[in-house]
Amino acid sequence: MNIALTIAGSDSGGGAGIQADLKTFHQFGVFGTSAITAITAQNTAGVSAWEAVSTALIARQIDAVAADLPPAAVKSGMLGSAAIIAVVGEGIARHRLPHYVLDPVMVATSGDRLLEPAAESAIARHLVPLAAVVTPNLDEAAMLVGHEVATPDQMERAGRALVAMGARAALIKGGHLARGNTIVDVLVTTGGGARFTHPRLVTASTHGTGCTLSAALAAGLALGRPLERAVTDALDFVHRAIAAAPGLGTAQQQGAGHGPLNHFVPAPPRPPTDGL
Repeated sequence: MNIALTIAGSDSGGGAGIQADLKTFHQFGVFGTSAITAITAQNTAGVSAWEAVSTALIARQIDAVAADLPPAAVKSGMLGSAAIIAVVGEGIARHRLPHYVLDPVMVATSGDRLLEPAAESAIARHLVPLAAVVTPNLDEAAMLVGHEVATPDQMERAGRALVAMGARAALIKGGHLARGNTIVDVLVTTGGGARFTHPRLVTASTHGTGCTLSAALAAGLALGRPLERAVTDALDFVHRAIAAAPGLGTAQQQGAGHGPLNHFVPAPPRPPTDGL
């Protein structure tokens, strides 16, 4: 069975973090493993508290999984501090973990910060050069490359900058684009790129979209799918999961929160080359 590893924080509300990642891996038929970087107290209203796991224990988690359940792909999400970013980068490099999907989590959907400001440059320094693909949203892309990212052309420019920083590809997520009925996501690779479009869904059920997308992308790579096919499948899965969102959370129902996606939607069909 294909194995994937998520290195991320735990979401007590179940909609993001390792909870969303493991649910997504399961839907794709991939066995999920995890290294927990932080514990959060959160729900659909937001993050009320969080604490980091020690760097020593994070390293031991990565070592334990790599030694006995070597993953075919790995993703990282919430890391929280420069020290954790460094130890995660060291673990990925030491074990030569393949198909690394870097979701540079900096701010939650609710607007709560999930990364110390001093750690932002550490992502570019320690993790981007290891990544098979980086999946920032517009704000995260702007923080990483140092210029505004607010149009598809600027997204492509940011993607090229991330590739120049060492990533083999960058998927710039366009869900926060200010206008229009269509969402544009831009993939840039060393050999070119592509743009993907989906109808915009007007909903507050967007908690965990970034986690779910990067997990779905890692799952596709773990199954041996080419990058562009893995991106297509991941975007399709997230779009349908948002459309079928269950509307959980009293805060969301009262108009003050962001609910989870529906991770029970089926994954895209397996191509003939996929296998367990």
